[in-house]
Amino acid sequence: MGILEYDGESLNWNEIKLYAKYVKKHGIVQFLNNYQRLLERPVDILKWGDEVEYMVIRFDHKNRKVQLSLRGDEICNILQEKENSGIVNLPSSWRHEYASHMLEGTPGVPYQGDMAQFKYVESNMEMRRKEIQELLQPNEQIMTLTAFPRLGCFNYTNPSYKADSAKSNQICQSLFIPNEAIGSHPRFLCLERSIRERRGERVSINIPIFKDTSTPSPFIEKFNDPEANQAAKPDHIYMDSTSFGFGNCCLQITIQGSNMDETKLLYDQLAPVCPIVMALSAAAPIWRGYLADVDVRWPVIEQGVDDRTREERGLEPLVNNERVIRRPRFGSINSYLHKESRKFNDVAIEIDMETKYTLLDAGVDQLLAQHIAHLWMRDPLTLFTNNIEVDDKKVTDHFENIQTTNWHSLRFKPPPPGSDIGWRVEFRVCEVQLTDFENAALSVFVVLLTRVILTYNLDFCIPLSYVHTNMTKAQKNNAINLEKFYFRSNIVSCCCRNSDCKNHIISDDESLTEEHFQKMSINTIINGKKDVFPGFILLIQKYLGSVDVDIDTRLKINEYLDFISNRASGDYMTTAQWMRHFVTSHPEYKQDSVVSNSIAYDLLVRCDQIQKSKVKCYQLFKTAA
Repeated sequence: MGILEYDGESLNWNEIKLYAKYVKKHGIVQFLNNYQRLLERPVDILKWGDEVEYMVIRFDHKNRKVQLSLRGDEICNILQEKENSGIVNLPSSWRHEYASHMLEGTPGVPYQGDMAQFKYVESNMEMRRKEIQELLQPNEQIMTLTAFPRLGCFNYTNPSYKADSAKSNQICQSLFIPNEAIGSHPRFLCLERSIRERRGERVSINIPIFKDTSTPSPFIEKFNDPEANQAAKPDHIYMDSTSFGFGNCCLQITIQGSNMDETKLLYDQLAPVCPIVMALSAAAPIWRGYLADVDVRWPVIEQGVDDRTREERGLEPLVNNERVIRRPRFGSINSYLHKESRKFNDVAIEIDMETKYTLLDAGVDQLLAQHIAHLWMRDPLTLFTNNIEVDDKKVTDHFENIQTTNWHSLRFKPPPPGSDIGWRVEFRVCEVQLTDFENAALSVFVVLLTRVILTYNLDFCIPLSYVHTNMTKAQKNNAINLEKFYFRSNIVSCCCRNSDCKNHIISDDESLTEEHFQKMSINTIINGKKDVFPGFILLIQKYLGSVDVDIDTRLKINEYLDFISNRASGDYMTTAQWMRHFVTSHPEYKQDSVVSNSIAYDLLVRCDQIQKSKVKCYQLFKTAA
């Protein structure tokens, strides 16, 4: 999760803001120093990798209770020993994560363009899971679970700690989350504290509750805390800490382009794909012990990292802040980067004008300058005493400080200085799935889609405001089956400027019409519909037929594509819908939206059985094995 290297003591927000302009100024100097070197960078080959986040779960089988085990940091430290000792080309790499119950694993080295590498993705994920399992204590299990269903409930951690919003020395100052639940890395503690301190109050997360037949209407919670009572909305589940968002797990895929221009193109083309894959991977219907009327983690994190002051949110006149900021620093991308997508940038964004002109004067193109200047209207949230004055020619610490605390659906990533790593795009919307099979399937699907885009010169871009609309739709309960999404109907591009050509690229001065995009179901987008859209699966199969693929790899890929196809069609449930069905069908459920400890215990026992293949769940998937 972002840059984890640090030196010195962490600063609080009042100290950080004294250096905010310095960090932002030197961050741009660092970017430009790196950018000038990168102009002569040779063409790179395809490399890619996945990042899987894990939760450590503790079961009390005697009492039918389940908790989060706060041993994530301890386990991660052991897993990092080989890497820290200098051993190279390890099969896995491990990083600390935001919460004490979490850790992150990636392949030790990136995958490359060889098609045969796709058949090793799942086995590498299985190996990573086994590495963690060997370090677990009795009654502990490792799970790829997007959201723990009773995060923030009484006694939800092991060891158990009490949250205390009244203690001034509490970093969280939350009604629900104790300090000990945050990972021990100073960056995470600093983020939690700075977001709250910069905002001037605790974050306010309100997620609509699922209204069942016996759910109180209106659903209103009363707290022994005036701030919480004012912030909590009727018919919503209230949460008050960044940990509710960053305490979730996800699956991310990073793809290296051959150069900066190609990476910009992939960034733009993947933007309309993000809400589709988010709904396809939905896995988080339960929050703080209640069934919600959303299926994904996205709105929880979006509200959980909202560091905007009341002035910046437009609730008070501007006195101490420069501008009203429309959106939190977590959300969908706000601008396309490639020159061919410029015409679809219809979303108004705030930018730091000084940063933009500095970049333009240095030769950075208009769209990239605007993108960075938009990121740069945010303040740094973390800073350490010995990382303030650094060599701007050798490191990009201050650039990455701002870059990695703008959490968007995609991240455009320049090569690190002095590295053989190239320009990359990070695909950030996937909810992590219960099994390695599902996570491998999503990873391979996304990477193959990028190959299809480049091979056939496809164009998925639509006005960015419609992408934002789609992102909102994708969060809803059963969005995969109930919602329709704006998507490009004619996706084949050509290089001509003949407006009569059906593959004609829309020029900057042309008006957009319904011929260019329309509302489609996810089933249509993934599986296709005659005379409407060819479908991602057909396009990928066409691509696979044109390249050299060994039979074992092709069979494995076909298995993944069958899974994606069946989920999109509704033949397989999303994890979120399966969990929702499990809870509402449970004999102890009272149709009141409450997910008790015993229900959560039974749910996670079943999840553990599924991930270990002890129970076949054909509602979720079928495999050849």
